[in-house]
Amino acid sequence: MGGSGRGRVRGDAEVSREAIIAAARRAFARQPYAAITLKAIAADAGVSAPLVLKYFGSKEQLFARVSRFGDEIDRLLDAPLPDLGRHLLHALLDAHEQRRDPLIRVAFALQHGEHAALLRDNFRDQVVARLRSRLTGPDAALRAELVLAHLLGLGVLRKIVYAEAIGAAERDRIVDLCAPGLQHLLDGTP
Repeated sequence: MGGSGRGRVRGDAEVSREAIIAAARRAFARQPYAAITLKAIAADAGVSAPLVLKYFGSKEQLFARVSRFGDEIDRLLDAPLPDLGRHLLHALLDAHEQRRDPLIRVAFALQHGEHAALLRDNFRDQVVARLRSRLTGPDAALRAELVLAHLLGLGVLRKIVYAEAIGAAERDRIVDLCAPGLQHLLDGTP
C-alpha cells in the first residue's frame, strides 16, 4: 500500500507543479513582472504560496521556468518538413482551444522590464533556432522568423484582439487558407 501512496503523492505533486506553471504563464502574460506575486499565482493555481516556493524557489526562478519553450515547441514542430505547415497550424489552434499558446507569451516580453531579455533570448534560442535548423536552402533564418511571425500574428488576432472573422472561422478553413503560405516559406521555394 505504501508504494501506491507514493505514486499518488508524485502524481499530486506533478499536477500541482503543472497548475502553478499554467497560473504563472497566465500571470506573466497579463501583468508586468513587478506586479505579480507568488501569492496570486498560488491562489490561481489552487495551491499554497509555500508550495510555489518549495517547487520553484522564487518568483525569478518561476519566471525563468515559464520563460522556457520546451515540450510545447517539441509538439509544435513534431512533423516531417513536407507536412509542417499544416501541422504548425493544427498544433497552434489546438493550443488555443486549451487556452495555451506556446508562442504568444513572447509578445508580452516588454512588460517584464529587465526580465524581458530572458524571454526573448529563450524564444530566439529555443524556438527560432530550432525551426531554422530544420530548414534548408537560402534565407533559412529569415524564413523561420517569417513563419513564426505568421503564427504569432494568428495568435494575437485570435486570443488578444478577438478578430471576428478569424474567431468565427472553422479551424479547417483557417488551416486550408494559411498552410500553403507557411509551407511555401518552410520549403523555400520561389
